Amino acid sequence: MAGFCRDCLTEAPEAATRCTRCGSPRLVRHPGLDGFHIAHVDCDAFYAAVEKRDRPELRDLPVIIGGGKRGVVATACYVARTFGVRSAMPMFEARRLCPHAVVIPPDMAKYAKAGRAVRTMMLELTPLIEPLSIDEAFLDLGGTERLHGASPAVTLARFAARVEREIGITVSVGLSENKFLAKIASDLEKPRGFSVLSRADAALFLAPKPVTAIFGVGQATAAALAKSGYRTVADLQRADETALMRAFGTEGLRLARLSRGVDARSVTPDRPTKSISAETTLETDVADGRQLEKILWALCEKVSARLKANGFAGSTITLKLKRSDFKLRTRSRGLPAPTELAGTIFAVGRELLANEIDGTTFRLIGIGVGSLASAAEADPPDLIDQHGSRKAAAEHAVDKIREKFGKAAVVRGLVLDVPRTSTRPQKR
Repeated sequence: MAGFCRDCLTEAPEAATRCTRCGSPRLVRHPGLDGFHIAHVDCDAFYAAVEKRDRPELRDLPVIIGGGKRGVVATACYVARTFGVRSAMPMFEARRLCPHAVVIPPDMAKYAKAGRAVRTMMLELTPLIEPLSIDEAFLDLGGTERLHGASPAVTLARFAARVEREIGITVSVGLSENKFLAKIASDLEKPRGFSVLSRADAALFLAPKPVTAIFGVGQATAAALAKSGYRTVADLQRADETALMRAFGTEGLRLARLSRGVDARSVTPDRPTKSISAETTLETDVADGRQLEKILWALCEKVSARLKANGFAGSTITLKLKRSDFKLRTRSRGLPAPTELAGTIFAVGRELLANEIDGTTFRLIGIGVGSLASAAEADPPDLIDQHGSRKAAAEHAVDKIREKFGKAAVVRGLVLDVPRTSTRPQKR
């Protein structure tokens, strides 16, 4: 059976439990190891790992990345997870479970820098990279053996060691014949994991798991499947494919095939960004429109900065509000032309918000820009809003000052003289 040591890359004899060269127990073995080339790479507890890298005194302490009493956990380190803390858990619950945890507000700029460094290393392995988020991606290393002088498995082990050595965080790797199984494999031995899962193994491995083990199956879909008698992956495996399609349409076909480890999707680089947004959970429920506007303005500045940094503009503005009873409201409006300006985004968001101020209390507010286009198409001259070009120039001037001297160099006020006619909705 093919195998090697992940620490020194020495070939591992089939019967060995430790590396015969360095003594490491971190051996990788699988009959088809040298033939697999689809990988899923996932940074381990990414935000917390970056903080621990920069603050070594936190290495053995439980660390939670999040903020406020009413926010949610962005990431919990593995020490905190032993206390039951999980991502997306309300902060008050996380603090109850682990009261001695070190809680750190997210620093997205720092995490983005680390994520870009990892992505740069990935690009040295293969151009076929499909990012899923700042800290995970699919890779296709097919045909790279001659380039790297090693199988994809060995190349990935070298990569994982290099990330740990040069960036100071760890990654887990899943290797398989397709994306679905590679992603499942990357979760099997976290942190610092390296797991291989083949289609031949998949059916037996997946059978006892709940249907939620299949990506895209949330609680609502799981409930609908349960009503039809499908509670485990084994139930889906036993089902007739046609019956699943008849009951659930194309989703039924997808579930039937994934339950057996069949996934024909290719690794697709440069997936288009569909929208850019920002949101925040409020410390206390808020009903006052003026207070919500102040928060909305800060979020619009964040979204605008991200649009400009990535060379995007967008012509659909979406306001997101979550009521105190957790019910969600989303309101959208189209613009006649794409924008990247915080002032324009805010003007639209403020009008959408005004329609929702009726005494309802909200626990979350967010703003997003969709229907993205190139920044070259952003904010063309407007015959109705004669002052539009001047406002755009002023905002870009502020951006340059902040870029040179820091964000605190210029603090922009909430009251903007943006005529509401400049944000007229797109005619349908």
